[in-house]
Amino acid sequence: MKTIKIALLSLVLFPIQLLSQALTVSNGIVEVYPDFESHYLGKRTIAVWLPQNYSPKKRYAVVYMHDGQMLFDASTTWNSQEWGVDECVTQLYKEGKIQNTIVVGIWNAGDNRHPEYFPQKPFESLSEEEKNQVTESLKKAGRTQESFKPYSDLYLKFIVEEVKPFVDKTYATRKEKAYTFVAGSSMGGLISLYAICEYPEVFGGAACLSTHWPGTFETKENPIPKAFLSYLEKYLPNVNSCKIYFDYGTETLDALYEPIQQKVDALFTAKGFDGNHWITRKFQGADHSENAWKERLHIPFEFLLTK
Repeated sequence: MKTIKIALLSLVLFPIQLLSQALTVSNGIVEVYPDFESHYLGKRTIAVWLPQNYSPKKRYAVVYMHDGQMLFDASTTWNSQEWGVDECVTQLYKEGKIQNTIVVGIWNAGDNRHPEYFPQKPFESLSEEEKNQVTESLKKAGRTQESFKPYSDLYLKFIVEEVKPFVDKTYATRKEKAYTFVAGSSMGGLISLYAICEYPEVFGGAACLSTHWPGTFETKENPIPKAFLSYLEKYLPNVNSCKIYFDYGTETLDALYEPIQQKVDALFTAKGFDGNHWITRKFQGADHSENAWKERLHIPFEFLLTK
């Protein structure tokens, strides 16, 4: 049976209006805040998914997920696909494989998704010539119309300084790092990794599915992967102080990822990460889509949220 709940937030700082189109979930309850205000970004929709047995007397781990509009309800997405988050978490909990968990979906910025999710510090480490090269590549791909300037540092501040405090105040969460996770796919995989590197004291784990390592959509003479690797060499959290999950398929966009992922894996190995804190999975034949991520979401969730 489908369940829907629209939550009205009474705090003056976050005025709320009802969504014009409600989300439906097969398991649990989703509370939607369509006009969550921010000092760092424009208004943004967030949705908090709660398990059916949610109780303020319990305490819950929290997974913050990007591209929130793609997580719960395929009838509202642009491609009629979804991650199936509510079904996945419910099944894992019934099987006793994960702890009590709620999921916070953060809507992306539409046309501004790329600069919002692109790790800012690696980009800023590029030469002006390399930055111009990235801009031209993204113009050709229709991801920008002007000089490309990521603002992912502001997006992470939005999550850490505004969304998380609200969620912790409103819901029965475990606030500590060990119970706070971030997850996403493609560019959402990049920003998830960037989040745990920039805020290792906040996030205890990151799930990075089909991580879009090229940054653009070209691989030849692309300066971005090298910049990402240099950044990780310097800013990767202390060895075995967190959990980080990577995966990739072999079809469509995912076909670009394996050579770069192998270099990232070599870095993790050199840093001394063990299998309890880092895994990378390859999915032969899997493409770059919500349907593909839905099929394997249980793997990173179980890895991060195990009891």
